Amino acid sequence: MQVTETNAEGLKREFRVVVPAGELEEKVISRLGEIGRTIQLRGFRPGKVPMQILRQRFGNSVRGEVLESTVQDTSADAIREHNLRPALPPKVDVVSFSEGTDLEYTMSLEVLPDIPEPSFADLDIERLIVEVPDEDVDRAIERIAEQQRKTEIAERPAESGDIIVVDIEGRSGEQEIPGASGKDRQIVLGSGGFIPGFEEQLIGAGAGEHRTVRVTFPEDYGAPDFAGKDAVFEVDVKEVRQRLPLVIDDELGKAVGLESLAELRQEVRQQMQRDYEGASRLRLKRSLLDKLAQNYDFAVPPGMVELEFENIWRQYEAEKAREAQPEAVASEAASDAGEAGSAETATGEAGVAAPAPEPQNEAGVGAAQDGERQAGSTEDEETLKVEYRRIAERRVRLGLLLAEVGRSNNITVTQDELNQAITREARRHPGYERQVLDFYRQNPEAVGNLRAPIFEDKVIDFIVELAKVEERKISPQDLLSLPDPDATGPEAKGPEAKGPDATGPAASEAVSQ
Repeated sequence: MQVTETNAEGLKREFRVVVPAGELEEKVISRLGEIGRTIQLRGFRPGKVPMQILRQRFGNSVRGEVLESTVQDTSADAIREHNLRPALPPKVDVVSFSEGTDLEYTMSLEVLPDIPEPSFADLDIERLIVEVPDEDVDRAIERIAEQQRKTEIAERPAESGDIIVVDIEGRSGEQEIPGASGKDRQIVLGSGGFIPGFEEQLIGAGAGEHRTVRVTFPEDYGAPDFAGKDAVFEVDVKEVRQRLPLVIDDELGKAVGLESLAELRQEVRQQMQRDYEGASRLRLKRSLLDKLAQNYDFAVPPGMVELEFENIWRQYEAEKAREAQPEAVASEAASDAGEAGSAETATGEAGVAAPAPEPQNEAGVGAAQDGERQAGSTEDEETLKVEYRRIAERRVRLGLLLAEVGRSNNITVTQDELNQAITREARRHPGYERQVLDFYRQNPEAVGNLRAPIFEDKVIDFIVELAKVEERKISPQDLLSLPDPDATGPEAKGPEAKGPDATGPAASEAVSQ
């Protein structure tokens, strides 16, 4: 085999590879011999089929096999001999290949850059410490009690605060309003629905009464097809229910699967503490990644950047397509009463509701959470592409840096950590746990997608241990009032394309190098 390097510009490498015809012929004869020992042809005993007959019958397919295996083996040898670390699989173009002639092909690839050895001892970052106030726990307990509040039938007309059970149909002109019709819907009067004037027209209604409710959707309504239009709802009231007084005692704890009110308070506090710690960690991580991006600038493989950009752009186009579809609109007006008052709570593992910190994307390198705004904006797409390519380059650079830190410090993801991640994914889909587990067992690539964020978090933790970390106490309100780091940082225009891993699909390849 003769390997000639024809280009070594930047991170690009190109080679011309020639494999002698004699070497190829030996492989063809060897493979035909293997076939001849097992094939059964009429008129010939097993293992006695002449080579000429084997060539006539199997020559073309065997030469194809030999071509594929030779290219695979010789390209790997060339990469190994030149001590290259490919960023992505090489691209091979066969120049010439026929029976009796040399095989000639070209191979082009991009290699991983030489990454400067990082130093984290002088890296200053801030960790926000939040202590959950007792009054926040009290408010969370009250919201849980409100959700568990019992009702009884009221033999009187409906008043504000009551729950009415209705059969309802909604139309705007000749068009049926998606999600507006249904049987035995529960409406909390006075809850403040999205359609002004809707609930007010039902106050005073009694069981067995029919009412026609006429409303006008706001001009800024979320579903463009109905914004500013008139609508008519035909409502048959079946029951009027009044809510019983709010009760906060040990029975409330038992109602959510715990032993007592004290245990409920403890569970709520712990859940809130975990939520705030998670929000604090997101900010620490984003700050850390921003500083790494500022401190380390090196060339990155264009192919990896292009793959990451394509992933971002697919997410942008998917978001834009979702924005273009009509939304279900009057379901809020006829929502289940159990959902009332729960907009400001998040449910913990024990069924305990606690205030959820402001949603954030853990991927500091990743994208911002304003993808929805971008999907509906009129900004020129070419301008967006330029910006998204910049974001993709940043993601790849940070991904390569984190991968190198992990590699040089022997940071790995254990099978136990992967199993725990798979179990968490299965628990996120109640009733489908077995299907989720089977999916990951049958799809190693999907397991790899779980590996990357675990690896990244372990590397981040490693860096934080070496950095100068200053802790600052802050109230939950102050924490949640801080600007969203993804909405103000250098990637504020990126769609939320990848969840918690900062490396992205392209740069994640570097993790396993």
